[in-house]
Amino acid sequence: MTQEDNRLGIVVSGSLSKGIEVRLDGAASVEDVVVGRYVTMEGQRRRFFGMITDVGLGVTDQRLALNPPDVSDPFVAQVLAGTSTYGIFHVTPYLTIGGDVASLLEGPQPVKTVPSHFSAVNLASDQDIELVFGKEDSERFWIGNPLDMETKICLNLEELVKRSNGIFGKSGTGKTFLTRILLCGMLQKSKAVNLVFDMHNEYGWAGTREGGPPVKALKQLFQSKVAIFTLDEANSRRRGVSTDFVVRIGYDEIEPEDMALLRQTLNLTELAIGAVYELHRKFGRDWLQAALDLKDSDETGALLEELKIHESTFQNLKRGLANIRRLPFIEPHAPDDVVNRILDHLDRGINVVLEFGRYRDVTAYVLVANMLTRRIYAQYQARTEKADADGSAKPQPLVITIEEAHKFLNSEVAGQTTFGMIAREMRKYNVTLLVIDQRPSGIDEEVMSQLGTKITCLLDNERDIDSVLAGVSGRSELKAVLAKLSSRQQALIFGHAVPMPVAFQPREYGSAASYSEFSGSALEAGKQAEKDIEELWGDSGAS
Repeated sequence: MTQEDNRLGIVVSGSLSKGIEVRLDGAASVEDVVVGRYVTMEGQRRRFFGMITDVGLGVTDQRLALNPPDVSDPFVAQVLAGTSTYGIFHVTPYLTIGGDVASLLEGPQPVKTVPSHFSAVNLASDQDIELVFGKEDSERFWIGNPLDMETKICLNLEELVKRSNGIFGKSGTGKTFLTRILLCGMLQKSKAVNLVFDMHNEYGWAGTREGGPPVKALKQLFQSKVAIFTLDEANSRRRGVSTDFVVRIGYDEIEPEDMALLRQTLNLTELAIGAVYELHRKFGRDWLQAALDLKDSDETGALLEELKIHESTFQNLKRGLANIRRLPFIEPHAPDDVVNRILDHLDRGINVVLEFGRYRDVTAYVLVANMLTRRIYAQYQARTEKADADGSAKPQPLVITIEEAHKFLNSEVAGQTTFGMIAREMRKYNVTLLVIDQRPSGIDEEVMSQLGTKITCLLDNERDIDSVLAGVSGRSELKAVLAKLSSRQQALIFGHAVPMPVAFQPREYGSAASYSEFSGSALEAGKQAEKDIEELWGDSGAS
């Protein structure tokens, strides 16, 4: 397609803060101009890249709108089109290129000015998109295609894993699908190891697909680079999944900080959480078993009085602890140390997917994910500080994936949880998050502001939309683009991993050809894993 074929119109007005108004050429149809498409504006000294964020109609004489002419005659309609009536569309500019030799060498830069009046506006070509987003290589990963285009949108995985990121969208819009693709990219490019808390058994061996057969997940595509841990061995066997480790949690491993995060889930009072700390001070690691063993007796009453715990508070706590005791993977003493097992795999560059099997209730998920993350993060913190002190090797960069993220990161608990600390500290200790949620408004505002890159599918709740786009330049324009996404398999991505926001169709996943594309370069990427990690995180201690 030539530049003439791509031509849409000319710049007629606008500003840097409010965007550019473009008048559509008479030869172009307004019905072919869609929100989310990319255009280039040919200024006198620079080319501008922007996104169409609104489309409208205009007339030169308002009397035409009040008394429309008879356009049943094709000749009359053709005469009016482009002269008395015309199409208009709004463009939000994001990048420029050119102006001087230095700018040409540096590539696309953030926009700081606007194109001159009557600059030609063209649909962006595949070459334009490739110039902005780059080609797939050892660092860039193809995640999908711009809407109505065939060219590839590539993420800079080096930038992606430096900060925590989020995937959002209402139920059924493809969050799991996108997460699977993104995890494959991280494994393929070997930028970091992953710990995935897999609440719905979607990322380990096989995942579900609406209206179709199951699809392969990480273990089938990257067998030597993925280990599957499970809380439910029987469920794994029934699904034909070969697991690497069966997780058991001991009563003596559950600490007061773990109970604090479960306060809402278990309907515990603040006083009950305070009682947990008192019991822990009294009985140490055996506090939970001791609390469950206490019977209604004068001796128990005396103990509660000594600890200044009211009887009603203790009963509230016992009801909550009974829910934990009913979880089949909870035992008085765990036979093995799951944290050391996970760390051993991560240290060897093996990604860990922890499946929850049948135990998908929020209590099990919050308890296990929080427990393990606290301990693993503490180990990473100690190792990183030691490496900074004596020059030894730092632990491999780690990305922790959690679903139902608002349970860990809501405003009430985000300031106290390890997940909140990780999000705020970015990569300080070589650990970042990938959060997945259908209720982003439930996540603390400070945490949302720290997410480096956000991928959002369709959202229909105004509070959720405002939460995802809070603090983003051109928020109102992106809100219009987000509202026009399809209810399935379309998303908007913006943030540090891409040079500018883009609405896209995720790449195909589920065919033999797609599996080959995802896993085919895994071995080649693996050979450079150590080099990639050193380059990516070598300066993390100084940041």
